[in-house]
Amino acid sequence: MRVSRIVALLAAASLTASAPAPYPVVKPDIALRFPRDHGAHPQFRTEWWYVTGWLRTADGADLGFQVTFFRTRPPVDPANPSRFAAGQVMFAHAALSDPKVGRLLHGERSARAGFGLAGADTGVADVKILDWRLRRSVDGRWATQVAASGFELALTFAPTQPPLPQGQGGYSRKGPQPGAASYYYSIPHLKVTGQVRREGALVSVTGEAWLDREWSSNYLQGDAQGWDWAGLNFDDGSALMAFRIRRRSGGTLWAGGSLRHADGTTVTLAPGDVAFRAVARWRSPVTGATYPVAQELSVRLPGGVRRWSLTPLFAAQELDARRSGLPVYWEGAVRTAGGRGYLELTGYDRALTM
Repeated sequence: MRVSRIVALLAAASLTASAPAPYPVVKPDIALRFPRDHGAHPQFRTEWWYVTGWLRTADGADLGFQVTFFRTRPPVDPANPSRFAAGQVMFAHAALSDPKVGRLLHGERSARAGFGLAGADTGVADVKILDWRLRRSVDGRWATQVAASGFELALTFAPTQPPLPQGQGGYSRKGPQPGAASYYYSIPHLKVTGQVRREGALVSVTGEAWLDREWSSNYLQGDAQGWDWAGLNFDDGSALMAFRIRRRSGGTLWAGGSLRHADGTTVTLAPGDVAFRAVARWRSPVTGATYPVAQELSVRLPGGVRRWSLTPLFAAQELDARRSGLPVYWEGAVRTAGGRGYLELTGYDRALTM
């Protein structure tokens, strides 16, 4: 569950056309194919490549990071012969969580696909926007380079586990309506090496990351307020993804996720198996939004209910992109017993419209 999808849809909504082509419907009973599905699916309305993780510097300092690339197909007639028609639009977010700074550092990029400036290849993962890039090599490693105001990232991600299809073999429901869904897989436990530049200093880092891939044409149904999402890498090699879609009138509209054990066996979580409970809240002095930044995550498994306390690296990990017409959300590095990961909170500033 990634907030980049909101950005993509907002961008699409700002563009008009007289004869848009229909978008494919996300349906069950599909089979993900690799490496093909690492690449773009340009027929769908929106798509994202989303990496989050923890880094550690040589002197033992902890950092969190986010790198997101996504593309959207605006409602433009594909028969339009103009090279300037915005058939595909690309966006990206990057962020660094540094406790010494005490707030989120972030940057953005956007461009229409084409002209050598931006694009997303099909069949292979290679997405770029101007000087930002994320790509997968034939040896299976991923690499990214981004440069924003206040920081730069040059990171390589080496998979230690195979892709994890979410939902029903990659078909991930997001609400009671079957069409409110995405094709979704994750790659947890990516081994990270690389460098971070902060305040002119280049620092070597190591760490562990989580990659999410989703593509969809109809993500949220109309009575959804937003979502809470968590992706956790555990020290024993297991991995947990859990989310809930919040209803505008209150309560949970839908929920789900998966737990892959260290031996590779996977439990798929149904809506009644997942619960988030706020433990501590933080109110943004900038946007006024109040977020449940510390939560208890409960998951019903075959052996009984398990609970994890999610504690943020620090509270002020809000990404405020209003100046560029993009949404406000909280994307933060969190600790838990026996592991680390990321928590994402959307729809706390206002209801999401997708």
